Order: sequence, then C-alpha cells, then structure tokens
Amino acid sequence: MEDYVFKIVVIGDSAVGKTQLLGCFTPDEFFLDSKSTIGIEFQTRTVDIARHRVEAQIWDTAGQERYRAVTSAYYRGALNAMLVYDRTFDHVARWVAELRAHADKSIVVMLVGNKADLAGAAARRAVAADEADAFAEEQGLFFSEASALSGDNVERAFLTLLQEIHANVSRKKLEAVHRARSQGHQAVAR
Repeated sequence: MEDYVFKIVVIGDSAVGKTQLLGCFTPDEFFLDSKSTIGIEFQTRTVDIARHRVEAQIWDTAGQERYRAVTSAYYRGALNAMLVYDRTFDHVARWVAELRAHADKSIVVMLVGNKADLAGAAARRAVAADEADAFAEEQGLFFSEASALSGDNVERAFLTLLQEIHANVSRKKLEAVHRARSQGHQAVAR
C-alpha cells in the first residue's frame, strides 16, 4: 500500500518525446514508431522515497494546440509537472504561463531537454544546456537534460520531481503539527 500518491503532468509541444520519456520511466520501453498522444494518457509507477511508498500517477498530455483546453483541466491536483522541449525553446514560456494559470501555486516543475543525445549536433539542437538552465533558474524550475532513446537521466528527472514534492509535503505536515502544538499550548496558557 502506498503512503503517498503524487500526480505528475507531462506537458510540452507535440513530438518533443513526452510519451517516450514516460515510457522509459514506467514500463522501461522505447518505441520508435510512437504515435502522437490524443488528449491524455495515464501511467503509474510506485517508487520508494525516504522510506515511503510513493505512487506516481503520470498524465501524458497531448501537445497539439487543439487539445489545449482539454489538457489544461488535468493540471488541477498535480503536485509536479515535467515541461519537455527538444530542439527549440519556442513555446516553453507559454507552457510555463499556462501551467501557472491552471495549476496549484506550490507545483514543482522540472524543465527537461529531451533528445540530449542530439546535443553534439549543433544544427539539430538550437538550445544550449546553459541557456535552458538559466531560463529554468529565472522561472524557479528544476532543470535536466535527458534522452528517452538512450534512457540517460530519465529516471533521475522523474525521481528528482518526486523527491522534491515529497520534501514539500513532509515540510507542510511538520509545519501543521507545530502549528497545532503551539495553538494547544496557547489554549492551555489561557
């Protein structure tokens, strides 16, 4: 039985590799003939974090503009988001703005540059890692590069998200306990 269930939404433009990253993390498979996601797809994986069983419910959203109204409804209740880009950064700022408009204010977001295996091919990869990292820092996001094709850093990216939200949830529980204790002490003193 899980101690926590954390919802993660995976967002980004069409064909950046969101489904491939998810497939690499959940059933550990990569499909060369993957089709575009229509609407929303959903997968889970249970992991151990700080001696707790955590179920990651991962919602893979369609990147096409025509599905944007449907997918933004799935931001509600998400504690984590993974914003994926590949060769360019064209719409990343718009995705961040949309996420902030529809998601909980305490959502933990990781910017993931997928297809890191293309990093050596400058003509095919227009965004340098330091540029993406600077954008992530400016926006208060975590940053990682990954490759669903090779599997490099995929596990680490998802686990970093889950560990960070676990730390946030644990911190909030501890603060609530301290508040309750201090209110109890104040009631006794009166």
